[in-house]
Amino acid sequence: MERYDLFVIGAGSGGVRAARIAASHGARVAICEESRVGGTCVIRGCVPKKLLSYGAHFHDDFEDAAAYGWDVEVRGHDWPALIAAKNREIDRLNGVYLRLLGEAGVRLYEGRGCLVDAATVAVGERRIQAEKILIATGGRPVRPAFPGNDLAIISDDVFENLNEFPRHLAIYGGGYIAVEFAGIFRGLGAEVTMVYRRDLILRGFDEAIRRQAEIELNRRGVRIVHNATVAGAAGRRGALEVTLDNGEVLAVNELLLATGRNPHTRNLGLETAGVETAAGGAVVVDEYSRTSVPQIHAVGDVTDRVNLTPVAIHEGHAFADTEFGGRPRPVDHRFVPSAVFCNPPIASVGPEQEAALERYGRLRVYQSRFRPLKYTLTGREEQTLIKLIVEDATDRVVGLHMIGRDAPEIVQGFAVAIKAGLTKTDFDATIGIHPTAAEEIVTLRTFEVLGDELEK
Repeated sequence: MERYDLFVIGAGSGGVRAARIAASHGARVAICEESRVGGTCVIRGCVPKKLLSYGAHFHDDFEDAAAYGWDVEVRGHDWPALIAAKNREIDRLNGVYLRLLGEAGVRLYEGRGCLVDAATVAVGERRIQAEKILIATGGRPVRPAFPGNDLAIISDDVFENLNEFPRHLAIYGGGYIAVEFAGIFRGLGAEVTMVYRRDLILRGFDEAIRRQAEIELNRRGVRIVHNATVAGAAGRRGALEVTLDNGEVLAVNELLLATGRNPHTRNLGLETAGVETAAGGAVVVDEYSRTSVPQIHAVGDVTDRVNLTPVAIHEGHAFADTEFGGRPRPVDHRFVPSAVFCNPPIASVGPEQEAALERYGRLRVYQSRFRPLKYTLTGREEQTLIKLIVEDATDRVVGLHMIGRDAPEIVQGFAVAIKAGLTKTDFDATIGIHPTAAEEIVTLRTFEVLGDELEK
């Protein structure tokens, strides 16, 4: 039987990082993958999604070009050409990941891994033993139950199985994946209807940002049906009738399901190995990514902690340093920045207002809303919204939420300051770069005081 110091199940971002770092510490490492190396982010998630988003943004750029003196003629969009270009880039990145594993001395087993016991993994007919096992199998899109749900597509299909552009698209869901795809397909020319079971999209984000996101989607022609669910679908792909529980029937080419993701733990052998799981199949871990079985660990979306690629990478690196590098490193999930690549994009770091009130008590909330300078010539009504949340007792900035041009690039930099515990006084002492949207963050002066102490 083949034996390793570490065997990793799942060659996505977190698993690959853990394998490479463990190998750099001198461990003998192997990894298995049932699909392509690179995982959801590289193959069917963040990277191809961002490429499609770039493509969709040209719609606005072409419309705005005339205001700046450009004579631009647009004859339409070539969906197959965009997908072919995206595929070439994904093939390149898959090759990069394969090369990185090879250069690190990590052996790759092609196939789905399954725990036989706490020290043995089966990959097909092979049995591999390891001193430590890392589960990094990620998550998979949820397919909600309703008649005809097999006629719908999921996010994976958009990247791998959507040869013809849908001129009329229904999206079931209101989270960040639904919102991103709504922006992509609307920007590329589709008529888009979102169906969401609640009264405001992007649950979990700051309410002011959520409301502005709906305004911007509506401005671009995305229709949102609130407080509704999909009751059924009939017909065939390309010509579907989607019935909602409110009685409305949508005639669309495709129905895209974007109702969330679950940890990919089915048939993984967790019960056999004695690994504890939570609701939805998430692997239960501590701050060192240790499961209930001492020699088995887990990182990334399969743990359902903070489901973001950079978090999985950070967790994988910390695991390898802790277990093989002699440097115990717990993972701190506070102040993790995130983004929604809609149009305009959203970025956030720290808790939203209601969560911040519960955590910190009395707050000072600063907010600015303005039209970007770029659109003063074009007449576009799009607005930027910036919200800064400050713990009143300490003056520490604990939250930044933004929707607007370049929001992810701007918030990434400020996330360092917020993670480091800088105060509003520190922000005020920083000179802004003019004219930029980012300078608003260091020039905010008007605020609202919130918190229970106001009632005393």
